[in-house]
Amino acid sequence: MKFSLSTSFAKLTFLTLLSVVLLTAGGRMVALHVPSATCATWPFCLPENASAVAQLLHRFSAGLASMLMLVLLFQAWRTQRDHRLLLPLTTVTVTLFFAQIFVGAILVMRAFPLPLQILHAITAFAVWLSMGLLVVAAGIYAREAIAFPPLDVRQRLKDFLILTKPVIVGLLLVTTFAGMVAGAKAWPSVSLAFWTLLGGALAAGGSGAINQYIDRDLDRNMQRTAKRPLAAGRMTPAEGLSFGLSLSIASFYIMAGFVNFLAAFLTLAGIIYYVVLYSLLLKKATVQNIVIGGGAGAIPPLVGWAAATGSLSLPAFILFLIIFMWTPPHFWALAIVRRKDYEKAGVPMLPVIRGEAETRKQVLIYTIELVAVTFLLPLIGYTGMIYLVASTFLGGLLLYYAWRVYRNEGNKVAWIMYRYSSMYLAFLFLALILDALV
Repeated sequence: MKFSLSTSFAKLTFLTLLSVVLLTAGGRMVALHVPSATCATWPFCLPENASAVAQLLHRFSAGLASMLMLVLLFQAWRTQRDHRLLLPLTTVTVTLFFAQIFVGAILVMRAFPLPLQILHAITAFAVWLSMGLLVVAAGIYAREAIAFPPLDVRQRLKDFLILTKPVIVGLLLVTTFAGMVAGAKAWPSVSLAFWTLLGGALAAGGSGAINQYIDRDLDRNMQRTAKRPLAAGRMTPAEGLSFGLSLSIASFYIMAGFVNFLAAFLTLAGIIYYVVLYSLLLKKATVQNIVIGGGAGAIPPLVGWAAATGSLSLPAFILFLIIFMWTPPHFWALAIVRRKDYEKAGVPMLPVIRGEAETRKQVLIYTIELVAVTFLLPLIGYTGMIYLVASTFLGGLLLYYAWRVYRNEGNKVAWIMYRYSSMYLAFLFLALILDALV
């Protein structure tokens, strides 16, 4: 491997690195003064002393570096869209850079709280590290632009949406919002709800995109997933990974900047749980993949609760447990319908390893346990009659469908169970919202 800055992309990365050096030097000058005493508006201020001048120049250098970062991102997606190192590394670098500017702006507007100062410093280190790696990688691997096939913009936007798994995102946002309302026993403010749901949507969507990058070869072998953008080849693996990483990083910073750090770290934990623990380690390794992996989908109500209250308590963990217990019967019902797909793809789902009869039995057992868990909230006195009636009715209907799955072979009853279980969770959490507000 030979390092060279001969290509235009490599030169651009080096020029961008120099702008980051200038920006960092200006930041160091600003740090030598008492930051809360000067230039307390964003992005501009009237310089009244040397400290204010230093801060204003620092912000102008940030603008220059920002323009170069945007050009770098555009060129990466235009010329390196199939490169599995350069495109994701560029996208992560640019995302982290703008995250650092975002944290810097929040710092100024909030009089420099210590937690945000620490996050700003950590993000600066991450930008330096990723920028340095990008310059080295571009010097080794970058090439001049090649002729990629023309893009269908409408299909392109549709594919980006598909990468986020929007149906799953919608269900997770319902549980997130329910956690907010149940935690505060009141409607959250419009701004808090907006930023929490936006951060949650980006986290879920980014995780879904990275999951599709990991499972792209597996998805090609399954009828249900073969038409996904990466599996079908409409997008490159590098594009899918880059998109997912960018959304995931942005979700953490939105939560940290506009919500609170507990919600931000819970969001990050959910991403790591789903991507690393489930997608990379469990999905192809054990028949318990869905049981253990269900914790990832159970984190959103904790995020909502933390966003509204700044803490977690017993009812929040019961909400976590409800979704944790809901996940196995929901996905095992689907696995019965798609058993041949999972077998062909080599995924050790319960029907593939232990047979359909055992799976139908486990669907019933977990459904009974799930319905029992839903009654914990009224048992501890946290919910009232609306939730009790709704959970009884919805749970009874879910038990009926689970009993039918247990007693009847075939895909039809399993498919009905799968479809109803999604509606069950949504309506259960909607009932929780109504109960908290009445």
